[in-house]
Amino acid sequence: MLRITELKLPLEHSETELIDAIIKRLAIRPADLISHSIFRQGYDARKKTAILVVYTVDVQVTDEQAVLVKFTDDRYICLAPDHHYRHVAHAPQNLPERPVVIGLGPCGLFAGLILAEMGFNPIILERGKAVRERTQDTFGLWRKSVFNAESNVQFGEGGAGTFSDGKLYTRITDPKHHGRKVLTEFVKAGAPEEILWLSKPHIGTFRLVSMVERMRANIEALGGEIRFQSRVDQLEICNGQIEGLMLANGEQIRTRHVVLAVGHSARDTFNMLYENGVYVEAKPFSVGFRIEHPQSLIDRCQYGDYAGHPLLGAADYKLVHHCQNGRSVYSFCMCPGGTVVAATSEAGHVVTNGMSQYSRNERNANSAIVVGITPEQDYPGHPLAGIAYQRQWEALAYQLGGGNYNAPGQLVGDFLAQQPSTAWGSVQPSYTPGVQLGDLSTALPDYAIAAIREALPVFDKKIKGFAMHDALLTGVETRTSSPLRIKRDEVSCQSINTRGLYPAGEGAGYAGGILSAAVDGIKVAEAVALAMCHANG
Repeated sequence: MLRITELKLPLEHSETELIDAIIKRLAIRPADLISHSIFRQGYDARKKTAILVVYTVDVQVTDEQAVLVKFTDDRYICLAPDHHYRHVAHAPQNLPERPVVIGLGPCGLFAGLILAEMGFNPIILERGKAVRERTQDTFGLWRKSVFNAESNVQFGEGGAGTFSDGKLYTRITDPKHHGRKVLTEFVKAGAPEEILWLSKPHIGTFRLVSMVERMRANIEALGGEIRFQSRVDQLEICNGQIEGLMLANGEQIRTRHVVLAVGHSARDTFNMLYENGVYVEAKPFSVGFRIEHPQSLIDRCQYGDYAGHPLLGAADYKLVHHCQNGRSVYSFCMCPGGTVVAATSEAGHVVTNGMSQYSRNERNANSAIVVGITPEQDYPGHPLAGIAYQRQWEALAYQLGGGNYNAPGQLVGDFLAQQPSTAWGSVQPSYTPGVQLGDLSTALPDYAIAAIREALPVFDKKIKGFAMHDALLTGVETRTSSPLRIKRDEVSCQSINTRGLYPAGEGAGYAGGILSAAVDGIKVAEAVALAMCHANG
């Protein structure tokens, strides 16, 4: 099988035109083309009057070697890589113990699935509830201001990614093509098949709910055991080796292999690890606000006359600015046609995030506009100092919003003019329970406020209308990534000072997003399988 990359055609083209382009690109006769399939499909919208579809295509021809010889020096034509996933091991007979996975977000879900497929019968512990019960609790906060500390946007089956745009693309290097395994399993669970080839695939919240349920059923059918409302409160460590763990209900589980796949908001777990001597270190993350615009404005700026074209869908954007005070401001987790959501995991705090459904047809576009911060400069002196930093601004946002889980907000024009907002403009807020208009100048540290004020007019030069007066800022966004890293050995994937503990995914500081977290779950599951096989001869 051959692969052609960077094959470009006009936005509106036929299947026949694609076939003709393949034949022309390979300089072969029509009869020499046996078959073709799209591996990746993206768009080049740099010229708004001539948007192109960009393909990566796998083709089968009658004389593959002759084509390869003809295009020896052409980096856009090569052999297609083998993306089939193969297990690294299979469980030995009569294993004396079962591996335990803590957390059932994307990382834990795929760690559990791979271990189950290899016959290790994992036990998966999730502190929150099953995804449909969890959804009801989450809507309880959004619709009635009723908060559940163990069942919310951050905690529960599916992880934080369940209430997101469901983006399935990442910048990580993936030499073993684990990402393809993730996408394939998602399609088996009910995701649209297009995620296998779109360059920026997404699923959306409602589809993710049913997909997660199907994947859970598959794990259980393969011998895995999943326990909900099972928070791990203590690890049993002897001479630097995990020996077991204890649940909040007092139950003890004996195991020497634990995958720690908690999310970036498992603050009590982080504290427990630190107190047990597991090595953790502070890491950089970002803080800021959510910004909302009319989606139609973003579509026009990005696609011109093609705005609203069904092949393109709702437009997104990616922005960055390096400020005079040394800070960087950038857009993060952009949600086309989506909503801003309440994402706190602690009582008396307000946290924002973004979410979209598969259709992406809500009125507003939203994105985080965040400022990069570092432990050395902003929260020095302790591995867990980043958590205290987050809590400080989340608690303040709760107060500024009125103390009822409403979020503080301000119109962009008033924010730039340094005056409080008193009335809505043309952009209505999507955040629920609600938004309290006022002054966001105290909602983040001065350096962050100054950086965002500098960045917004710069972004307006790239996307005309970005700094429009009526665009809305909602605070605060503090959970962009984990505030710490649970450092691991890159070969064995075990904690650098606690054998048998395998830190993985977003909470451990090794992923950022659904796909990268799932890929890391596969990587760590393979390490666990190899270690258990080695330990059992």
